[in-house]
Amino acid sequence: MRLLDNIIEAARSQPATIVLCEADDPRVLAAARRAQTDGIAHIILVGSLPAIEACAQQNAISLAGLRIEDPAHSTLRPTMEAQLLRLRAPKGMTTEHAATQIQDPLCFANMLVHSGIADGSVAGAVYSTADVVRCALQLIGKAPEAELVSSFFLMLMCQPHHPYQGGMIFSDCGLVIDPNAEQLASIAQAAAQSARTLLQTEPRIAMLSFSTAGSAHHPAVDKVIKAAQLVKQRCPDLAIDEDIQLDAALVPAIAARKLPDSHVKGQANVLIFPNLEAGNIAYKAAERLGQLTAIGPLLQGLRKPANDLSRGCSSDDIYAVIAITSLQTLSTS
Repeated sequence: MRLLDNIIEAARSQPATIVLCEADDPRVLAAARRAQTDGIAHIILVGSLPAIEACAQQNAISLAGLRIEDPAHSTLRPTMEAQLLRLRAPKGMTTEHAATQIQDPLCFANMLVHSGIADGSVAGAVYSTADVVRCALQLIGKAPEAELVSSFFLMLMCQPHHPYQGGMIFSDCGLVIDPNAEQLASIAQAAAQSARTLLQTEPRIAMLSFSTAGSAHHPAVDKVIKAAQLVKQRCPDLAIDEDIQLDAALVPAIAARKLPDSHVKGQANVLIFPNLEAGNIAYKAAERLGQLTAIGPLLQGLRKPANDLSRGCSSDDIYAVIAITSLQTLSTS
């Protein structure tokens, strides 16, 4: 997985401080240990100190050099609690509620990111995606230039049968159910930045549809065309094709027949799906049938990085997301 190796090396060159709030899970703790030892991030663990120590002992994982913040006893708790109250009071949070909420490791971890003590967070091995995303939105918040927070998968092609070796961005496959044209345009712009950060190349965007260049007429096609035109207006230098079918987006010979004036020319590295249904089905089909490696869902559009994990993730998966999150901090700092 050369691309992933490149991401890890890039993270190692400028390691960020990443907070993990599920460190009593052996997968998370093993990934944290490895990330700290390999120098891809400075790790902060948030959770019950006795539970983390017990997990470390049971799994023979050293805690040496790993910073641990236990919300029940941390010297940072009063500051984090006060900042939480100040942040959420306009939404009705009371002093009592803040005192209770700050004891939740996910909340405490994201407040460390909010306050600048940590640069990014990774969670979701235990917490649900809904909890991870909600907490990130409430405490870290949307980036000023982003219309909405969306998600993407980094899809890695590293098997001999894959047409080329490298990676692609699939978006949005995990968060925004049915974006309108303006939201779809925002997703495409965010995915373009994700491609620059992680693929380390210029994005080539395909706005996917069941139509190519107006070959079908339907409101769903109109939405994709409008979204692409908005992206072109906002980012005229981006290589982007309007309504285009998947084969024309990925196969140069088909693109030449179906869309002779294509900007992407059948070499898309960013696939924008018209809705969550299409995106979710597509990434899972690529993963299960095409044997691509899917890393995510990763979040884009936040003020600072906060990424989700699948609850079925492995320690290797978590390590990869730590590296990605560390690298993402460079584009949000």
